Amino acid sequence: MSSDVEQPATARTSGRGAATRSALLQAARDVFVSKGFAEAGVTDVVAKADASVGSLYHHFSGKADLYLTLFEEWQARQAQRTKQAAREARAEGENDPMRVFIRAARAYLDGCIEERELAALFLRGDGPPGFELVMRARLRKWAERNAALFEDDEGALVVVLTGALAAAVSEVVLSDDPKLAADVLAIIGQIRPAASAGDPASG
Repeated sequence: MSSDVEQPATARTSGRGAATRSALLQAARDVFVSKGFAEAGVTDVVAKADASVGSLYHHFSGKADLYLTLFEEWQARQAQRTKQAAREARAEGENDPMRVFIRAARAYLDGCIEERELAALFLRGDGPPGFELVMRARLRKWAERNAALFEDDEGALVVVLTGALAAAVSEVVLSDDPKLAADVLAIIGQIRPAASAGDPASG
């Protein structure tokens, strides 16, 4: 059968719709990075995407929806990177939770460096109203995943590790030092839970 058989109209429409949506997201990314969320306008985005205002509102509810979609898609890529790194560490026989955490954290930071402009966009505080709540909720989920990795028996350790890595993300994204990520992870990897009062090591 020829590969040139014409596709049904619905398939062609769906393909065009997906392409338009993708073009709008790419345009929004470029406009938000260059102008900031507050200064960017819907007209800037549609002009950059060579699309219409109507097509934008067909796919998104507005400027904030574009921003949040970019954020969720970036977070999905970051989650994929960290899960893959953790899986690879375990496949190599690594069973120390801290070493698995550091491998996953390295993958996360590498993703931030690879998509530095996008990461910086989300970190600089120029987002839609309520975005700080979205970031806070994401941080809680991150802490929950870390707790699961450490089998939820080291609550304080998870708080410290999650907070340290969250702070490191900002510095790594804004820094031009190529060694900073590795140096930060080397320090974080030395963090251990405090000895309890009944632990002989605590004196």
